[in-house]
Amino acid sequence: MEEVKVIGLWTSPFVHRVIWALKLKGVEYEYHQEEDIFNKSDLLLQYNPVHKKVPVFLHGGRPVVESGIIMEYMDETWPKNPLLPTDPHARTMARFWTKFVDDKGFYKRAGEEQTKAVKEAQECLKILEEHGLDEEKKFFNGDKIGMTDLSMGLLVFWLEATEEAAGVQVLEADSFPRLHAWIRNFKEVPVIKENHPDKTRLVAYFKQLREKFIKPATS
Repeated sequence: MEEVKVIGLWTSPFVHRVIWALKLKGVEYEYHQEEDIFNKSDLLLQYNPVHKKVPVFLHGGRPVVESGIIMEYMDETWPKNPLLPTDPHARTMARFWTKFVDDKGFYKRAGEEQTKAVKEAQECLKILEEHGLDEEKKFFNGDKIGMTDLSMGLLVFWLEATEEAAGVQVLEADSFPRLHAWIRNFKEVPVIKENHPDKTRLVAYFKQLREKFIKPATS
């Protein structure tokens, strides 16, 4: 099998999507850790000169970028343990919800801007709660974890860390019971349980990042 490499950063949920997918499929890979998000390595710039972002997936020396595209490439290359459903409509819906949730960046803001960002994030999550999740299913596409779930991983470890860093609560249990049930199921998957960033370290990272973003607004 051709060599597989991943260029990533430990703080990135998009990188973890790719790592989780590789482990679910049982594909061995080499990992290159970027040290500084603001000081990109020559290797990253060489293989992703357009966006200059992680993750970068290398298969036989050929780069693939953007986490969603990478996961679909994996499904086509290694069909075992598929990440997408076989039914065409179900595949389309999986792609739709995969792209739906975006990082609203509320931890980067302060005061009224932060309040507004939190409200926008909650409105987005409410749509996901009411239309994206079926309370009779463990995961987005049924009883088996898939690409949509991996993409929603940022709602688990990263949202928890950014909530603590910003001193706000976005995903309240009473308001989002289906999402909280999904989070519990997601955390119990062995691949997820064994491969996620340390919360204490992640909170410290987001607190430091938050200070950089809000300093001009408060000085």
